[in-house]
Amino acid sequence: MRRTRSTTRKSTSGKTRFARLAAALLGLVLLGALRPAAAYAQAEPPGTRAVGLHISNGRLVEGNGNDFVMRGVNHAHTWYPNETRSLSDIKALGANAVRVVLADGHRWTANSAADVGNVVSQCKANRLICVLEVHDTTGYGEDAAAGTLDQAADYWIGLKSVLAGQENYIIINIGNEPWGNTDPAGWTAPTVAAVKKLRNAGFEHTIMVDAPNWGQDWQGVMRANARSVYDADTTGNLIFSVHMYSVYDTAAEITDYLHAFVDAGLPILIGEFGGPADQWGDPDEDTMMATAEQLDLGYLAWSWSGNTDPVLDLATDFDPSRLSSWGQRVFNGANGIAQTAEEATVYGGGGPGDTQAPATPGPPSASAVTATSAALTWTASTDNVGVAGYDVVRISGGTETRVAASITNSVTVTGLSAETAYTFAVYARDAAGNRSARSAAVNVTTGRAPALNCSVGYRIVGEWPGGFQGEITIRNTGTTAITGWTLGFSFANGQTVSTMWGGTPTQSGAHVSVAPVSYASSIAAAGSVTVGFIGVKGTTNAAPTAFTLNGSTCATS
Repeated sequence: MRRTRSTTRKSTSGKTRFARLAAALLGLVLLGALRPAAAYAQAEPPGTRAVGLHISNGRLVEGNGNDFVMRGVNHAHTWYPNETRSLSDIKALGANAVRVVLADGHRWTANSAADVGNVVSQCKANRLICVLEVHDTTGYGEDAAAGTLDQAADYWIGLKSVLAGQENYIIINIGNEPWGNTDPAGWTAPTVAAVKKLRNAGFEHTIMVDAPNWGQDWQGVMRANARSVYDADTTGNLIFSVHMYSVYDTAAEITDYLHAFVDAGLPILIGEFGGPADQWGDPDEDTMMATAEQLDLGYLAWSWSGNTDPVLDLATDFDPSRLSSWGQRVFNGANGIAQTAEEATVYGGGGPGDTQAPATPGPPSASAVTATSAALTWTASTDNVGVAGYDVVRISGGTETRVAASITNSVTVTGLSAETAYTFAVYARDAAGNRSARSAAVNVTTGRAPALNCSVGYRIVGEWPGGFQGEITIRNTGTTAITGWTLGFSFANGQTVSTMWGGTPTQSGAHVSVAPVSYASSIAAAGSVTVGFIGVKGTTNAAPTAFTLNGSTCATS
């Protein structure tokens, strides 16, 4: 998770750059003293088994022995659980891997086995190697709300039914950024214990271990103790992750840190990094990517949908065409993902591969059409190697918009508007990324929205000359959830909405229509959602007197 200078370098108890470099050099000496790199270039550690992704001679390789170098981004699934379609967008931009944020229940609601199983399926459908990580351990050792690495290991064991057999496709990142600003001297023992707990439970997956100090290892603890942690895993299937933000500022520091692990035969990648140039005194991310490319090390940028510094221009839009300046650097820079990522061989990558596109799917037919959804089915495509999945697009004039993906020849498209005409078509794609011609289209008109039981509360939070802040709370007073909604109301005094959070406004004259952002799209029975906004006002600022939800009039409260 992104940390500012106030929680990184300024939290090092007055360490100077000289002291940090001295500690780093000491760590390098310790690494070399513990075990020379040549020992690992000659033979695998005792007990190493080539089960799916694994470590060989200090490098991450696939089950067939081919190197796999991760090039991807982090995706905060636990905060945006409905955005699994983002995985296909991440893949379409060239990534070969994604690190998925999950929760074990200590800070955020735990992701269920069914949900995690679906994430794994979506990663596989989109030909991405999936790093699954528990974010609840962030700051472990200083934050009472944080879970521990031992509790995270128990969470993974509880998911064994959906993780077993997936060693070719997933990596388990035990916990995010353990041991924050406190003395991380206790990092080594809990890490070893958590790894052993998973191994004793029968896990053969590659395990990823984050550094202490918010993942940034500014005290050099992971650097000095990595060998003992690695050797404690009898399978030899462990990879270390450093989060490079505001600690390693120069090219010399970046390359020195990464070389320390490579020269000692220890596997490492950059698990998080990034942000706008020069913000918070950030290091040179372009040098990080270039150094990772030079050393054939993986990197995973923060973040497709994170709390700060998103790859997308507006994280809640999830529009892959709106990359931020940071996103452009990550994907399209000289050493960015689009230039350096190579698809895993388990998905057909690693060579010239298949160039033949699948046959055109049959035209879709629609059924079970409601006010907000439609089920589509089509005749399956064929391919010389095999069809990996289908993309459903909406056609509007000469524009296509992808609305759904499926690994079978059917899908239910959701989030539609009532009494609206739509045109849909289908593409097939194979594991090598080849895409078929577009199918014939089908026209669908959604039904009338059912009456809803709802109430809306409107209040002015604050006012100033010419402007004000408003808040709207939408309550579901019915007994079933409302999935997908559009709020409508009209201003009486010429007010306009300039900025909104929790929703996306469209205003025509006095009338305002609000669509939800993804995390607020469903309102549970007896539940509510709130949107806030900044508005421009005239001499008066009367509240709207009537509200509709999906066309149904709501009570006011």
